[in-house]
Amino acid sequence: MPTYEYECKGCGFHFEKSQSITAEPIKTCPECKKNKVVRLIGSGSGFIFKGSGFYATDYRKGSAPAPSSCPSAGSKPSCSGCPGSPK
Repeated sequence: MPTYEYECKGCGFHFEKSQSITAEPIKTCPECKKNKVVRLIGSGSGFIFKGSGFYATDYRKGSAPAPSSCPSAGSKPSCSGCPGSPK
């Protein structure tokens, strides 16, 4: 369900409301009770990646080794055996 931003032009109260896309916009301010609420145009939301496994090498084909093939996997952030590391 999308979250919409609203602002009351009467008192300046700013609030958000989760509503279905087909729901009517809110018209009455929950703070001052005037019918001067307008829905604001937001920038939308970005992607939220949860969990592990979202790496640059997941879908790329090329010379980058799989994370498990690095000689320092799990012990150091980088080593001389890893591509792109200082020698």
